[in-house]
Amino acid sequence: MRTTAARTPRSALLTAVLAAVVTVGAIGAVFLLRPRPEAPAGAAEPAAAPIAPALTCGGSPCRELAAVTVGGTPVVLLTDSAGGAARLRVGPEPGTVFELSIAQLGVRLDQNSLRCIDGAAPACLVRGDAGADGRTAYGELLVGSGGVWRDPGKPYYADAGTLSLYDVTADGRPDVIVVRHDCPGSLAGTPKCAAAPVLGEVYDLVGRSVGCTRRVTSPSDLRGWPDIRLTRADLRACPS
Repeated sequence: MRTTAARTPRSALLTAVLAAVVTVGAIGAVFLLRPRPEAPAGAAEPAAAPIAPALTCGGSPCRELAAVTVGGTPVVLLTDSAGGAARLRVGPEPGTVFELSIAQLGVRLDQNSLRCIDGAAPACLVRGDAGADGRTAYGELLVGSGGVWRDPGKPYYADAGTLSLYDVTADGRPDVIVVRHDCPGSLAGTPKCAAAPVLGEVYDLVGRSVGCTRRVTSPSDLRGWPDIRLTRADLRACPS
């Protein structure tokens, strides 16, 4: 006699499958709903990086007037809307910020007021005209050394309206060229002084006089005017 294996009814098989699915779902729900471990007492979320306050110039937000890069370091001239207050920022933001004293002398700063030269001692000169006739100029020098910049605090004055920055002595360090009238200090600002011949006087980065050019009738007679470029051969002893 042939024996036939009993078949499981289809309804019973379906019931078993559904039971398995429900069991797996219940296990998953238990895992998801399991309470998470609490953070240790005193632990906190990482603090957000502080936001540097916006720079102000004379009580109002600064605006960028001119920018250059010297030796890979960004240098930005910042002023207020009226140009009555100014700062110089050296390095990536926030950088080192210098308050410029010449802004208090009534100078007019523009996009051409910033001049920088790289070298063994990189330097930047900020210059601006003063007075209605444009014959007077003031300049402020900032010098870098070993990655640190400083403002010597000595403003430069040119009564012939021209201030320049150039490596006159070819020693890898810029020099300041001041174009002035050759007249005694007692006559400064007088019509007689304004009519006197002019000359270029050169100062090194620490403010020492290096020498003067010969006297000429006008600043335009000097080499490279209006951005004067002298050489050591152009210099001689300054008139006493």
